[in-house]
Amino acid sequence: MNKRYTLKNGYSFSRIINGGWQLSEGHALKSEIERKDVVKAFHELVARGFTTFDCADIYTGVEEFYGSFLKEHLAAGGHREDLQFHSKFVPDRAGLSELKPKNIREIIHRTLKRLGVDQVDMIQFHWWEYDIPGYLEALFELQKMQKEGKISQVSLTNFDTIRTKEIVEAGILIASMQAQYSLFDRRVEKGMQEYCKENDIALLCYGTLAGGFLTDQWIGKNEPDELDNRSLVKYRIIIDDFGGWSTYQELLILLKKLSSRYSCQIANICSAYILQKDAVGAVIIGTRNSRHIEGNSATLDLRLELEDVKAIDAFLADKPGPQGEPFELERNENGPHVKVMLRNLNQNK
Repeated sequence: MNKRYTLKNGYSFSRIINGGWQLSEGHALKSEIERKDVVKAFHELVARGFTTFDCADIYTGVEEFYGSFLKEHLAAGGHREDLQFHSKFVPDRAGLSELKPKNIREIIHRTLKRLGVDQVDMIQFHWWEYDIPGYLEALFELQKMQKEGKISQVSLTNFDTIRTKEIVEAGILIASMQAQYSLFDRRVEKGMQEYCKENDIALLCYGTLAGGFLTDQWIGKNEPDELDNRSLVKYRIIIDDFGGWSTYQELLILLKKLSSRYSCQIANICSAYILQKDAVGAVIIGTRNSRHIEGNSATLDLRLELEDVKAIDAFLADKPGPQGEPFELERNENGPHVKVMLRNLNQNK
């Protein structure tokens, strides 16, 4: 499997992107991040070709952390163009109706300052409430900043297919769509995937390992009373949508059989399965320490045979998973998913 994905406009990124949500302050509920070990992992990942890093303006401390890593990379003789930094612009839910061009520019310039760059490689734009107007105007402002050289690629995250079409038809060029996509959650297949394929919009997929639930360590485990971080809290709800804990354990048993055949780990099977899907440019895998580096290389060395893809598909066929369009359930004020969302994280930053 190729290590990189290149859009028609020539922009290239790693097929496994180093994720930053797990590094943000407030993500870990019980354990702390060993930042020196994470930096060690970053250097090793870059040396192996995994040069793309994902973060967001609302991931507290992560843009600054990446900026510090970039300084180390440059001091060691590296070059700015060696690395790609994808951040997000996530205006607060409470301030959507008051968002002005100057607010957008302030936040993007803050991202540039935190990263220590003149141009951010990608800004992925999110909008909490479609009923509140302003997302098109915000994207036009981002497009202006792109023409000014402050942003290389303008992208979206967690939009549905209808609004994505609206945005593209308004004349805004979208490089990618970051969306949740895993064996548990196949909402992108409702229409988003086909639209992205037709319009050269790369799917950048998060949640592919469900915060760690789709790994060997959970085989045969009882349902936990407590969870260590916000990722696990989020994806525990997804497991309920998928069919519950016993159905999840059945899936792990199937995946373990397949991973044994390929001499790899369950995580490699799950990531390779998604990477082989139409329009998928990359999966985003969180990096919390240096122990997981080998897994990235193993995933890209893997090509699942058609019969094994079909075996997974057959198991998933009668498992509901989350319903609706991407991020639709997370917008439902009366549902369980929205309770995990922190929607005003840019306040006072």
